[in-house]
Amino acid sequence: MKTKSCRYCNSDINYTFVDLGMSPLSNAFIDPDQLNHSELTFPLHAFVCSKCLLVQLEEFESPNKIFSDYAYFSSYSDSWLKHASDYVDMIIPKIGLNENSFAIEIASNDGYLLQNFNRYNIPVLGIEPAENVAEVAKEKGINTLVSFFNTSTAQKLASTSKKADLVIGNNVLAHVPDLLDFVKSLKIILKPQGVITLEFPHLLKLMAENQFDTIYHEHFSYFSLLTINKIFHSQELKIYNVEELNTHGGSLRIYARHKESTGGIDNSVQKLLDKEIEAGLNDIQTYLTFSENVKTTKRALLAFLIKIKSEGKQVVGYGAPAKGNTLLNYCGIRNDFLDYTVDRNPFKQGKFLPGTRIPVFNPEKLKETKPDYILLLPWNLKDEIIDQVSFVKEWGCKFIVPIPTLKVI
Repeated sequence: MKTKSCRYCNSDINYTFVDLGMSPLSNAFIDPDQLNHSELTFPLHAFVCSKCLLVQLEEFESPNKIFSDYAYFSSYSDSWLKHASDYVDMIIPKIGLNENSFAIEIASNDGYLLQNFNRYNIPVLGIEPAENVAEVAKEKGINTLVSFFNTSTAQKLASTSKKADLVIGNNVLAHVPDLLDFVKSLKIILKPQGVITLEFPHLLKLMAENQFDTIYHEHFSYFSLLTINKIFHSQELKIYNVEELNTHGGSLRIYARHKESTGGIDNSVQKLLDKEIEAGLNDIQTYLTFSENVKTTKRALLAFLIKIKSEGKQVVGYGAPAKGNTLLNYCGIRNDFLDYTVDRNPFKQGKFLPGTRIPVFNPEKLKETKPDYILLLPWNLKDEIIDQVSFVKEWGCKFIVPIPTLKVI
């Protein structure tokens, strides 16, 4: 096996965390006129570094290729919009922001979060690499810089007095191939007593609940607090508080400051570090058993689909998320199992899922075909989705939840 280098500590890595086979980029949707064209696929093979225990993928495509024109818009999830609004209402009094403060969000998407600062009259800047998504934010009146966030961008902002009292990054850390440059850039744009908050899926939850579908090429790394704490410490930043969240199947929100800033470290940090150690996340052997659970989930889902399809039942999908494309491609589920999927995002409707070529329709399609089962691809939003399409109960439709274990509701 070819030896690879860890993107954090540069050690050689050749321990497999999980191998999900060959897969296209999970947000590379297919236009109708591209159906007769080939697709690029890459190994979806996650490794773990035995030294720093960072779980990671190789970088096959650059962020420029993946994110310059992007299909994901945050504002199409009601629960995520509420999460963003609640965060702003919480963070302003928590760290004492006011009209003289300045907040920056990295990977600000369509302005789903920054728009909430308007009611407090707090100046903001969004930094978003996908021009098509950034345009939507600008149309909302949100000051947005179309750029990747790196030391060059950070130094330009710092040189024009654009340092922040608050730097926000939700679900961006995993998308960064150069971790040290990214964390260094956070330090550059942070005021001396400023605060960084980052949210990202928690590796402990991924492993405990078999969330292998959150692994895809756009996510270069998967984090425990044990590992991210080391990374921040190496760049003279201290994580002083941490919260466990329910979002995305289980996430962490870390709070960080300059290492030399005033203020101590909350006991929540050590408490979670101890929890991860108790779960074995400080031991390489824990990581090497994960892939067997993934195979079990694949077999269970396929066995169930084969059974109900042999009974003549119609099965469709709900959602066209990146995680869904990992699940479908790994399990080999195409339109012989899934007639179509639906999604609220109009930018995905009328297209086809990468790899599986399953068509994406507006949710109104469900009323037309009245399926027997709906496979919930964004299973982390199952309550929200079931409520949105409650009308399917009229004809007795059931929902298939594939993760963490197969459940029919």
